[in-house]
Amino acid sequence: MALGGILLCITGSEAMFADLGHFSQLSIKIAFTSVVYPSLVLAYMGQAAYLSRNHVVRQEYHFGFYVSVPEKLRWPVLVIAILAAVVGSQAIITGTFSIIKQCSALSCFPRVKVVHTSSKIHGQIYIPEINWLLMLLCLAVTIGFRDTRRLGNASGLAVITVMLVTTCLMSLVIVLCWHQNVLLALGFVFIFGTIEALFFSASLVKFLEGAWVPIVLAFVFMTVMYVWHYGTLKKYEFDVQNKVSINWLVGIGPSIGIVRVRGVGLIHTELVSGIPAIFSHFVTNLPAFHQVVVFLCIKHVPVPHVRPEERFLVGRVGPRDFRLYRCIVRYGYRDVHKDDIEFENDLICSLAEFIKTGSTASNSTNDETESDDKMAVVGTCSGHTMMMKEDNSDNAVNNNADDLAGTSELKEIKSPVIQPKKKRVRFFVPESPKIDTGIMEELEEIMEAREAGVAYIIGQSHMRAKAGSSVLKKFGINVVYEFLRRNSRSSSLVLSVPHQSSLEVGMMYQI
Repeated sequence: MALGGILLCITGSEAMFADLGHFSQLSIKIAFTSVVYPSLVLAYMGQAAYLSRNHVVRQEYHFGFYVSVPEKLRWPVLVIAILAAVVGSQAIITGTFSIIKQCSALSCFPRVKVVHTSSKIHGQIYIPEINWLLMLLCLAVTIGFRDTRRLGNASGLAVITVMLVTTCLMSLVIVLCWHQNVLLALGFVFIFGTIEALFFSASLVKFLEGAWVPIVLAFVFMTVMYVWHYGTLKKYEFDVQNKVSINWLVGIGPSIGIVRVRGVGLIHTELVSGIPAIFSHFVTNLPAFHQVVVFLCIKHVPVPHVRPEERFLVGRVGPRDFRLYRCIVRYGYRDVHKDDIEFENDLICSLAEFIKTGSTASNSTNDETESDDKMAVVGTCSGHTMMMKEDNSDNAVNNNADDLAGTSELKEIKSPVIQPKKKRVRFFVPESPKIDTGIMEELEEIMEAREAGVAYIIGQSHMRAKAGSSVLKKFGINVVYEFLRRNSRSSSLVLSVPHQSSLEVGMMYQI
């Protein structure tokens, strides 16, 4: 029982080490040795000196820390204690942000909004959802217990459990990362694990007196993380196993009569190779897709900014005549997503530069299949590939569209409602004898497709457990995972897509 109280002496000092992701090791060492450790020693020595001279304790609260403080200094010490609690809680909050971000990157936690507060230090982040959740849990525990002793028991068990788990994982680091002898790892676990096991057993004695709270919270969060990771893994396996090749598209085209419509179709996918299953589902049910199709994949890299000339990674999918492309767009954690018009212009420019450079000249034959390893990093278009000019006149845009459409196309119906003027950028291919005829035709077709409009095709997958699955699996996938998926944050592209240009394609995943 005494070990349980002694354990509480270190629960506050270890909280500062949660800031390892936000401060350097040297700064934490200096702060601990020069400020934290001397302050803790003086505080505990003063309280022990007071108790040694006042053996007679009439009430239980006379054991408290503030009783040992002189009456004139009691209120200033109380203010300092409140500020120290704020600092300690801030350390726990920032540590939680770092852990949640790492779990989300490993697909072990639902997607949340991550705000990077620094353009130089990657670890300084803020997650609004987790901040509000921590506040609600803190209020619930405080109002529910209304007793500092129960709160201390809960904190003590949580801290010693973290220490025990860290010691066990440290033994794996010694063997796998540092490549040391197994006996050294066993000795480390035996020495430190024995001490921590004694404190852990002392905390378990007070399980019913408030120590059960961290165990219950850990079980809830572990269940959420396991279900989300399991569902995400099964969804990715389904996408990989059901992705189709370009040969399938070539073979199915004549049989179902695929029609190419004017415009650019941007198909958002997480895959960086192959044709996603959502596209085959869309084509087989509605045998038509756009004149130019781009499989768009958004990736976030752990650097503050990605230079514009390195943002787009472009490749060709299938033969040149199919006008199918793959584009991987890379953003840094401090990059601001552009609006739809600027993004579309940059994308068209990157496609034009990719076509002009002739990186895929070997793919010009119709017999070749998809080759994702021949993607190239391209920048914005130069003046010799495609030229742009601003056009604020609605009549000019409509006349150009009529000229491109021809007499057989349906003309646009003008709305009597006055719309706000929006900046339009028109592309045209300059005449140059250096550009090959095939490249010129491909550039002109992309220009015509861009003038016709850009559509964002976003897949919405719904998970369902297969018939015959266990009740636990059905509950985890059909109820828990679907609830988390519907209430988690969508990708940044989905949030920035204009509603009038978006098309959601739903597909049921049977796992």
